[in-house]
Amino acid sequence: MSKRIGILGGLTPESTVTYYQHIVHRYYQCHGDKSYPEIVIYSVSFQQFEDWMEAEEWEPIFKALLDGLCHLRDAGADFAVIATNTMHLLFDQLEQSSPIPLISILETTGRAIEARGFRVVGLLGSRFTMEKSFYAESLARRGIDSLIPDPADRKEIHRVIMEELGIGLLSDESRKRWLQIISRLRDRGAQGIVLGCTEIPLLIRPDDTSVPLFDTTVLHAEEALRYATTE
Repeated sequence: MSKRIGILGGLTPESTVTYYQHIVHRYYQCHGDKSYPEIVIYSVSFQQFEDWMEAEEWEPIFKALLDGLCHLRDAGADFAVIATNTMHLLFDQLEQSSPIPLISILETTGRAIEARGFRVVGLLGSRFTMEKSFYAESLARRGIDSLIPDPADRKEIHRVIMEELGIGLLSDESRKRWLQIISRLRDRGAQGIVLGCTEIPLLIRPDDTSVPLFDTTVLHAEEALRYATTE
């Protein structure tokens, strides 16, 4: 029997859908049948999280995420993924308090970069992911340096994530600007680019650039499937 997967989603709902679909479709591709693991999704209401983040109020975010994990436990989930990069700022605290095991998007992404042998990557994400130390420190423990865009580019990336991608708006103009940002990171020495927000792969695809991309959404969902289907 597979372990029952818990997805703490709604952060935003756009990428939560990707997690669900990837797990189901990937299982069928690998096994040729529809015996994919059972999945429980708890989708939070995002506006309060956005307000808390902008006010740098992380304690209520921690409590709300922990409450969501408890709901997943109560619904029968055997373990969980938190379907967002930014909230992994609180991962260590949550892991200590969670009623069920958690799979880290940071560790999953770090292993994928390590497997490619890369030592310098560009990091795109919300301003919290790019500017706070949690992501860079996690990669640094594997000997991986991370480059972030300059302040103007970081502001634009954050704006697009919050005002466009989070509500399903995909703009060709935004894609063009982001590809220019990726090119600048490559020119600074980035061997690959971490799409460190689970909505970014909706906008930037591997065919858009010659720079290798690390799709954290797919990597995380893939790890959840692997964990659910192995003893």
